[in-house]
Amino acid sequence: MPEPLLRTGAVLETEGPDAGVAAHYGSPTREQRRLLMGRALVDLGQFEMLEVSGPDARRWLTTVTSQVLEGTEVGSSARLAVLTPKGRVEHLADAVITADDAVLLILDHGCRAPLRSYLESMLFAARVELADRNDLRVLGGVHPAAQIRPELEAVTVFRDDWPQVAAGGVPYGPDPEDPVGVVLSVVDDAAARALPWEPDQLAGMLAWEALRIADHRPRATAEVDERTIPHELDLLRQWVHTAKGCYRGQETVAKVLNLGQPPRRLVMLHLDGSQDVPLRAGGAVLLGGADGKNVGRVTSVGTHADLGPIALAVIKRAVPVDAPLSVQMSLGTDGGEEQIAVVDAAQEPVVLPRDHGERPATARL
Repeated sequence: MPEPLLRTGAVLETEGPDAGVAAHYGSPTREQRRLLMGRALVDLGQFEMLEVSGPDARRWLTTVTSQVLEGTEVGSSARLAVLTPKGRVEHLADAVITADDAVLLILDHGCRAPLRSYLESMLFAARVELADRNDLRVLGGVHPAAQIRPELEAVTVFRDDWPQVAAGGVPYGPDPEDPVGVVLSVVDDAAARALPWEPDQLAGMLAWEALRIADHRPRATAEVDERTIPHELDLLRQWVHTAKGCYRGQETVAKVLNLGQPPRRLVMLHLDGSQDVPLRAGGAVLLGGADGKNVGRVTSVGTHADLGPIALAVIKRAVPVDAPLSVQMSLGTDGGEEQIAVVDAAQEPVVLPRDHGERPATARL
């Protein structure tokens, strides 16, 4: 992982996929405001990049992933997934078409090596080359891209049009209120490190994650687990093209879309902020109060400048969409015993059960 652009005044993340990058630079709320106003960028040095190049690159990626990249314009952005034969999510990536014969994949920390291993196993006779791009760095901004350092020219840019439904996509729930479109600017790492950065030009991961949670955007290293199918996280909105030709896991995608419902659903939680309880992912979601039934797990937490403490969670589909919930938060250990606090939570649906709104059946078996 590259060194942070600025350590002066930075409080670094100590664990998880963001370990080693700045959590904040002294004031997460102010940093979030500056980010929204286009006056700050987020150093996403933990993100990884994989370049797929060669005469067959776009056609081949269309074949081995869930997205259509063949025929798209140079400079355009897309999202893609790789599913298991049973339709479970194995890899997620953001893609930029950088040339007629080249695609740059942007991945969360730790996700590049397993995706590259899968892609190498699928090469066969394809005229494709794979290259780790450790010479590049990702800077995150809010759409339109903030021109904090105009002298730092972007190599390429991923433009996020979330929550717009991509070609071949199907939404599984309502759009978030006041969504924030983000931009991932890919720059030369050495050039970015050579610049004199000031603390007020950067925002930390706490600000970035709070905006992501409020936008209902799933993250590969947070919301995805070994059981995840795309429908549960609203991934059919942008990551999966439901009307394309064959791809691994397509049968499960089509059957659940046309004939059934996913067993779990993503939800955003508005947490009670009146208790002095540290927010952490991993807590159990309870239905029916402190002694209620465990119906899911908190996957991401954050503090939004306007919404207060919020979280994403994956819960059982059968939980009523208007049911009040609670979240167990660990307070650490005392005398060898784990101390637990229970925080009230209100739901904001992300993925809706089918009886709360029919979705178009566009997938092909």
